[in-house]
Amino acid sequence: MEKIILLVEDNPDDVELTMMALQTSKILNRVVVARDGEEALDYLFGTGAYEGRGMAAMPIVILLDLKLPKIDGFEVLSRIRADERTRLYPVVILTSSDEQKDLIDGYRQGANSYVRKPVDFNQFSDSVKQLGLYWLLLNEAPPAII
Repeated sequence: MEKIILLVEDNPDDVELTMMALQTSKILNRVVVARDGEEALDYLFGTGAYEGRGMAAMPIVILLDLKLPKIDGFEVLSRIRADERTRLYPVVILTSSDEQKDLIDGYRQGANSYVRKPVDFNQFSDSVKQLGLYWLLLNEAPPAII
């Protein structure tokens, strides 16, 4: 089964940096990009623009920004955790926020990990590489999502 990464990110520069970091790290999984919280939920639940999408291809990990248009990252996380179909999906908050409240709230709402985006591209690339290696190669996903 194909291991998909769902990247939920509204900043085109951060999308490009993440894609470059994945490629330079030789992480060649298909990446689905959702540019706001509503699109992320539509993808996950097969609604809106993704109505009728085959639900067999689901993400092995969700990289979730917090500051998103339409529906913010906390609400996306809350809806993921509230639904039996998506409750177990690994969600990594990948954000530039350095607010302690965001960190605490992210874990309270069920994030599996919280990673601050480094400003330096080399550090950012290394962070994305480590995320990819862990979530795609080392971590064992629950049977419901593999």
